[in-house]
Amino acid sequence: MKTDLELTNDILAELAYEPSVNAADIGVSVKEGMVSLNGSVNSYAAKLAVAHGVKRVAGVKGVTDEVVVHLPDFYRRTDDEIAAAAAKSLDSIIAVPTGAVSAMVRDGWLTLEGIVEGLYQKNAAEEAVQNVPGVKGIINLIIIRPTQLISSDVNAVIKAAFERNAQLDARKIQVETSGDKVVLRGTVGNCLEREEAERAARSVSGVSEVENNIIIHMW
Repeated sequence: MKTDLELTNDILAELAYEPSVNAADIGVSVKEGMVSLNGSVNSYAAKLAVAHGVKRVAGVKGVTDEVVVHLPDFYRRTDDEIAAAAAKSLDSIIAVPTGAVSAMVRDGWLTLEGIVEGLYQKNAAEEAVQNVPGVKGIINLIIIRPTQLISSDVNAVIKAAFERNAQLDARKIQVETSGDKVVLRGTVGNCLEREEAERAARSVSGVSEVENNIIIHMW
């Protein structure tokens, strides 16, 4: 197992390797594998890149992200411009029906509202607007109302998705279902594997909630 100092050094090296991030602007502290981030970046996309980069590092058990977005003048947009660009991005994705989700913007913060059938659609809508210029943050208030119950063989569907995924060892993950909720248990080697397992479960039609109880364990 890595010490907190070794893990801190690995994280700093990974951030320095990330082209969209200025590692000198990011503060990193580690305690027993739990990572706290602070500092500033010049776009919301860069903020996401910081968190994603940290989760790639072996030994990271969890991340608290307090990095803030400080937009330089050339990245700034009016709220109306951001809302128009967000609406265009939402219209371009196939997973979400046209008009099902609306975007409102205030002081650069983008709020998504609407009703969709599954968790995968809610996530797809948020992913569609993450790179909109001028966005400082996203608040996802989309409501999920499934029009159909998840199928009785959903466990097998999710397990099959795990087995197809090169990042996951399906034997170490257990799937439970209750109504339209999926519960994941088991162990994985890093944060990204844990997130990938959750993403696979969220992609199943009819699922409105995923409770991720997977534990990160260095083999």
